[in-house]
Amino acid sequence: MSKAEPEVRDLEAHEGSSARDGSFARGGFEARSGSEAGGAGVRRTPGLVPVAESRLTAEHGPRADLPALPATPQDGGTGPARAFLRMLGSELGLTFRRPRNVAMLTVLAAVPVVLGIVLRLVGGDMSDGPGGIIQQVTGNGFFLAFISLSALVPLLMPVAIAVVAADAVAGEASGGTLRYLLAAPAGRTRLLAVKYVNAVLFCLAVASAVSLAALVTGLILFPSGPVTLLSGVVIPLGDALLRMLIVVGYVTAGMAALAAVALALSTLTEAPIGAIAATVVMVIVTQVLRVIPELDGLQPYLLPNWWSDFDAVLRDPIAFDDLRSGLLAFGAYILLFGSFAWARFTSKDITS
Repeated sequence: MSKAEPEVRDLEAHEGSSARDGSFARGGFEARSGSEAGGAGVRRTPGLVPVAESRLTAEHGPRADLPALPATPQDGGTGPARAFLRMLGSELGLTFRRPRNVAMLTVLAAVPVVLGIVLRLVGGDMSDGPGGIIQQVTGNGFFLAFISLSALVPLLMPVAIAVVAADAVAGEASGGTLRYLLAAPAGRTRLLAVKYVNAVLFCLAVASAVSLAALVTGLILFPSGPVTLLSGVVIPLGDALLRMLIVVGYVTAGMAALAAVALALSTLTEAPIGAIAATVVMVIVTQVLRVIPELDGLQPYLLPNWWSDFDAVLRDPIAFDDLRSGLLAFGAYILLFGSFAWARFTSKDITS
């Protein structure tokens, strides 16, 4: 007789008797040898591991002494708000660590520095007369921020926003990662909201980087002090800096409206370069339409028409009516194209 035969017979005898005496141990079945009566003790049958349910527990019900397995919540043990913030943090990390985006931020922040150096070196030769914007910059470095934003808002800043926002969904589809993102219990609406909030925060970063670089450069290279507004009223530099915060918020809102357009285009294609190009072409075409006198009636409906109204803060009192009209236009664009992006993204078939 081989050595394994007693173990097989012991296990079969145990399975037949365990239904009567309930001899089931959490570490495995207790195999009783023929010498147990003589005090040889209990030994374990190797190879058996504890499980939540076996043939015996399926037939006779779960053991009361076995702990129940904890339920696994769908959102990983966090609430919807924490899950949203965790997804947003991951998205922001990817956005601001990407070399392409860092390079765009660096270039945009470098433009005010270059502009300030040029005005410092040749400002006298480029004087545009009393009250001109160049004379204002050379007389007070605070105005370099307005010069820089006026130069970058029409085209360069929209290109940077288009690259990030238009790549949000199309880039994931092109890389084959979109269906894996949707495999998590996040939902399409939450994922789309994370993508848009990430784009808006990038808009804020762009506007803040340009404004901060321009203010620091202007205050270093040019005189500083009380600021004379376009209406002729002189205000302290501290009040002027507070007004600059309003400008940053207004520019961010304008770029956020463009981000909604780019995100909507991103849901229509799996080629991110196509969505980026379509957004940039839209900006260029609308800028051209603005300078055609015969199309003056169309201007209130063109998004770039409202981007430069931040000069309302250079008047005393601040022209809040102009700012309010621009913000309403931005909100209309965000609502319209955001709804389109949601309707498209939540109903499309994800194949990549």
